[in-house]
Amino acid sequence: MTQSVVVQVGQCGNQVGCRFWDLALREHAHVNKKGLYDEALSSFFRNVDTRKSDSRACGVGGRIQHLKARAVLVDMEEGVVNEILQGPLREVFDSTQLLTDVSGSGNNWAVGHMTYGSAYREQIVDKLRKAAEHCDCLQCFFLIHSMGGGTGSGLGTRVLSLLEEEFPEVCRIVTSIYPSAEDDVITSPYNSVLAMRELTEHADCVLPVENQSLVDIVNKIKQMSHSGKPGSVIKRDSAIISGRGGLSGPEKPFDAMNNIVANLLLNITSSARFEGSLNMDLNEIAMNLVPFPRLHYLVPSLTPLYTLADVSVPTRRLDQMFSDAFSKDHQLIRADPKHSLYLACALMVRGNVQVSDLRRNIERLKPSLPFVSWNQEGWKTGLCSVPPVGHSHSLLALANNTCVKPTFMELKERFTKLYRKKAHLHHYLHVEGMEQSFFSEAVDSLSSLIEEYHHLDATKRRLMPDAPRLPIAR
Repeated sequence: MTQSVVVQVGQCGNQVGCRFWDLALREHAHVNKKGLYDEALSSFFRNVDTRKSDSRACGVGGRIQHLKARAVLVDMEEGVVNEILQGPLREVFDSTQLLTDVSGSGNNWAVGHMTYGSAYREQIVDKLRKAAEHCDCLQCFFLIHSMGGGTGSGLGTRVLSLLEEEFPEVCRIVTSIYPSAEDDVITSPYNSVLAMRELTEHADCVLPVENQSLVDIVNKIKQMSHSGKPGSVIKRDSAIISGRGGLSGPEKPFDAMNNIVANLLLNITSSARFEGSLNMDLNEIAMNLVPFPRLHYLVPSLTPLYTLADVSVPTRRLDQMFSDAFSKDHQLIRADPKHSLYLACALMVRGNVQVSDLRRNIERLKPSLPFVSWNQEGWKTGLCSVPPVGHSHSLLALANNTCVKPTFMELKERFTKLYRKKAHLHHYLHVEGMEQSFFSEAVDSLSSLIEEYHHLDATKRRLMPDAPRLPIAR
């Protein structure tokens, strides 16, 4: 069995990471009834005997002693990490996995990337190496961060380049939370565009998630919970809304939004953690979904978005679940993939679903989903037999689709408004090692990325259906 390490950077990264570990423990507790440390647990947790002075790890097959997350937590403020250490998850981490400072990055990419990235380089590398040494077969690093702040965008992308430097053969999958246009961080367009260049150059896959999409999804679910309409009633303490059901107590701000991202991570790692008739290795995602190295932004969609234990109606029909995954309401960025071009698509299904169900739904949906002419059969599928808690089945779709282009264009536009006036630029340029050329190179990289998607989009108009056959002369 392979192992993965989660690296969570900045306030947002650590809050999402906290929800992931909470819900992962709940999921494993639901499945693992015997209290044995099995291979599923070993993929993201170590089993440590704390009674021994060297806290030696216990092998697979023995009793669960003391679970420790395979994680590295980095933040340049202490608040969120301290909150985790005082909460119900405190036993899952130890001090060797944590790195904090007190002053923060002040919403400044340059401070996170240059100042803290240089000051803490050796410590970060040391903690990453220690986490890697605890793995028998390290397959993937998951990096969770936000794009709008200083630590998440700046130090987060510095950590990403260190991962490539130190572990070039290990897959790097990044979950990036993009700010909305109404973000309260004025410099977020600068931070996001500077971070985008690093993501494009150093990540194997990026799963972009937009804050505004999460807000829209949570509001829609809350509306359903208050509407009382037959067939759409959700209990008000649903796991997606309240954050309950795991170890955590009262709801914290953003818990509902963070739960959606945590569920994305639970689903993408399900094949690595549990058995299934069609297992999908994490490194197969990049291999099958990324035909060109820079175009590795995979649009995630998730269905259902709440647990069935929280819903007073029968489960959605299986076919409806597949249809939902391709509707714009279930995308984690504001996009409509059906009106854009697919380069490739992965379907990761959990629960009691047959391969024939999967094939039938792909054939049913194919006519409405425009794929590039040279990859008409660009589907990658995974079947995991263990459903999420409270579900009979669930589906995560990852689409390499040109529908990300409008998100990037909007980001570039917001960047240009500030940069045209050189507004707030001095805050960045006084940081040692930061030069104005970084800004022009970053926006050039983004423009080039948009152009690559634009060229692919242009081929969509040339996609011709099969020419009608000529009638045979009699």
